[in-house]
Amino acid sequence: MSAPAERPTLHRLAEEVGRATAIDGPAEAVAGAVRDAVPRGPVKDALSGTPLGHALHPLLTDIPIGSWTAAALLDLLGGRDSRVASERLVAIGVLAAAPTAATGLNDWADTTPASDSVRRIGAVHALANVAALGLYTASWAARRRGGHGRGVALGLAGLGALTVGGHLGGHLSYSKAVGVDQTALEARPEEWTVVFDDAALPEGGLRSARLHDTTVMLARVNGEVHALADRCAHRGGALHEGELVDACVECPLHGSRFRLADGSVERGPAAYPQPRYEVRVRDGRIAVRAG
Repeated sequence: MSAPAERPTLHRLAEEVGRATAIDGPAEAVAGAVRDAVPRGPVKDALSGTPLGHALHPLLTDIPIGSWTAAALLDLLGGRDSRVASERLVAIGVLAAAPTAATGLNDWADTTPASDSVRRIGAVHALANVAALGLYTASWAARRRGGHGRGVALGLAGLGALTVGGHLGGHLSYSKAVGVDQTALEARPEEWTVVFDDAALPEGGLRSARLHDTTVMLARVNGEVHALADRCAHRGGALHEGELVDACVECPLHGSRFRLADGSVERGPAAYPQPRYEVRVRDGRIAVRAG
């Protein structure tokens, strides 16, 4: 038997963070508080990026990361004449950190205890960024009091914390697929594929069917059969375990609603529409193909 593939050291370190079970209790308490503070509705949708069409948090992170990195470069290379600009860049990053953190907490709170490693890595990612914010706030205060050297030292320490947080954030997005469209890589059949008998789907019923390497959710409303990808684009919930609400299907995990007719988002926190399948009922059998 061949040995498992060797992974880069930084990847292995991030995975070690995901095995730190001591984080679970405090993390769930904080996540629960965030979910209570941001109920389903327009505010949560805005924080999730639903009106934007993709997650908002990664977009906002560019502002503090860019501002603080530029400040560090000016501190190291810009000389005395760049001090005012560097101080302003530190302040911009501090101000931008609040909405960035709010969107990140919202996304993180929607991870589930079943994905413990994601919850743990996300918690340490947040702590590293909070440390960066504290150090940069202290850096700004020191600069304002005329302590430029102390401000630079605090800023460089903040950049170190920011680097740790950034690496863990990248690990969550690109290794753990947090915040991405969970249906993006599904292979959907281009040819008509029979899923089950027409009689097996009653009025108002929800069922799932396996199609090669993916699953499809079928629903019958007012006699018409609709089919969407069963895996919720937001966090991968099984839509066939949800509910039908006003010609929409509601995900059982976080309450995202998708219109049965076209898969579009009726209510977040999902930012991505649900892939739709064409449906054909012939000779008492239901068949589907990619829409």
